Amino acid sequence: MISLTVPWDSCYSMLAIPATRRPLPRAGAGVSWAPPAAPPARSISRRRCPCSATARSMAAEPVGRRRAVLASGAAGAAKEEEEEEVGSSRPFLGARTEEELLSYLKKEVEIGRLPSNIANGLEELFYNYKNAVMLSGVSRANEIIISNMAVAFDRILLDVEDPFTFSPYHVAIREPFDYYMFGQTYIRPLIDFRNSYLGNISVFHEMEKQLKQGHNIVLISNHQTEADPAVIALLLEKTCPRIAETLVYVAGDRVVTDPLCKPFSMGRNLLCVYSKKHMNDIPELVDMKKRANTRSLKEMAMLVRSGSQIIWIAPSGGRDRPDAVTGEWYPAPFDASSVDNMRRLVEHSTAPGHIYPLALLCHDIMPPPPQLEKQIGERRMISFHGVGVSVAPEINFKEVTASCENQEEAKEAFSKALYDSVNEQYNVLKSAIYGYNGFGASNSIVSLSQPWQ
Repeated sequence: MISLTVPWDSCYSMLAIPATRRPLPRAGAGVSWAPPAAPPARSISRRRCPCSATARSMAAEPVGRRRAVLASGAAGAAKEEEEEEVGSSRPFLGARTEEELLSYLKKEVEIGRLPSNIANGLEELFYNYKNAVMLSGVSRANEIIISNMAVAFDRILLDVEDPFTFSPYHVAIREPFDYYMFGQTYIRPLIDFRNSYLGNISVFHEMEKQLKQGHNIVLISNHQTEADPAVIALLLEKTCPRIAETLVYVAGDRVVTDPLCKPFSMGRNLLCVYSKKHMNDIPELVDMKKRANTRSLKEMAMLVRSGSQIIWIAPSGGRDRPDAVTGEWYPAPFDASSVDNMRRLVEHSTAPGHIYPLALLCHDIMPPPPQLEKQIGERRMISFHGVGVSVAPEINFKEVTASCENQEEAKEAFSKALYDSVNEQYNVLKSAIYGYNGFGASNSIVSLSQPWQ
């Protein structure tokens, strides 16, 4: 998930689109994320995607074999698609032991359906996931490991054979296969809920009320792992389900092109952009990436005009990294231009808007590589650990910048106010989880709770 910095003037006119224009239809497909040259339209997939807003129920642990393939209760128009999904399921879903699962993986390579480099990544992922879940002490650990990894292998292989293309605005695929619950079920065993905390639940409740009133909300956040969306949703699913399921993430191109990451991304609402940190990796593609980001910002403008939207963005442009000398983790600095783009987008929408600072602490369950990598296909290190999510009251631009003398100074001041709040909340979460202070880490700024208990 990522920041977005593009010329504002290029999308300003989109804020006056007719009321009849609504967010584009759900889902698309193809080979990877490749924004169209013309104004975006939903791509057509060989795997049709009859998505709906109906929430699907799946077991928290472990995923049942048939229910892993199909979202329960699908009917009517989705029936044909359900049968197609069942017909295309792989032997992975029949595996009952580690040996069976890995032997199926080897066979897929031998018959040429799965590239060896992806298979190697999947095998490493299996052992890392296995070790993390075993350390959790959860009951039926072996069954959970085999079940969840079998479904992950199946979904990844399916996408390798019939690649999915993400539209600039992608809506979570909930049927016939529920990719949202797939991600929730996969990440859940990695979280030590006894040592996890939610900060300021009253503010989350306030946001849910605002969404019901048609308001827009932007969460300005730090970014730690590829699992951030699942962490947020898992900590909010019982008390704030609307936020958990409808949150839209501004996501970098890597999470929608990496084969091991794509199926998890398919279960989230995404606004797809090219990361600022990777903008210059291939010089000849810079102009194309900037144009694509402009189109994504236009999609965002259409989205907020409809109201009742909640959007998450990390203005740092990428994941946090530990200090090279001390090894300490901290939120990466925000890009003031990215923050200002979001502020202007919200202010110029016809619906009321609010900007909140949100802090995430979850780096240990799936830490990023120590340095930025140009190549797609990073190693996935996984562990079982406590996590934290906290939000502070909204920050008002006019109040923060009242004494600023010019627009540039105001832009920097607003970005700093948001960053300082995120950093302050992060330190409270860090004290609770890593300092073992638990609820005692709460202060006048952050009130910690465990609403899942």
